[in-house]
Amino acid sequence: ASVGLTQLDHLDGFIAARRRNFAALKAGLADLQAFLVLPEATPNSDPAWFGFPITVRPEAPFTRNELTRRLEDARIGTRLLFGGNLVRQPYMAGRNFRIAGELTVADAIMERTFWIGVYPGLGVDHIAYMLDIIHDFCRARAPASA
Repeated sequence: ASVGLTQLDHLDGFIAARRRNFAALKAGLADLQAFLVLPEATPNSDPAWFGFPITVRPEAPFTRNELTRRLEDARIGTRLLFGGNLVRQPYMAGRNFRIAGELTVADAIMERTFWIGVYPGLGVDHIAYMLDIIHDFCRARAPASA
């Protein structure tokens, strides 16, 4: 509890740094939207982002797993977006539940979304490194006409 209370004194700075890192990633990846779906805040919200979710478009010349493998090889941590489509999790097998619709967005998240961190301790050089690795990977995989 003592550590938590001490951290509260730094909360505004942590939130500002997370928002700054998120904005830098979003601006830095804007030119890759032919391959990647970038996050958008919901209307009338001002989130203190926990991470930067990225969805690989189905028509991209690479998969989520290929991109995350490259990031991990470059020592850039990635995480899958929690459970994805929860009705496809093994726990749900044989259970009674109701589904409304096709769940195509939940499937897309489960199959093609991951996130990278916006940890407040990341600096400009860290973000630039992340952007360079992602750009290099996408350029190497893009068709010559792209």
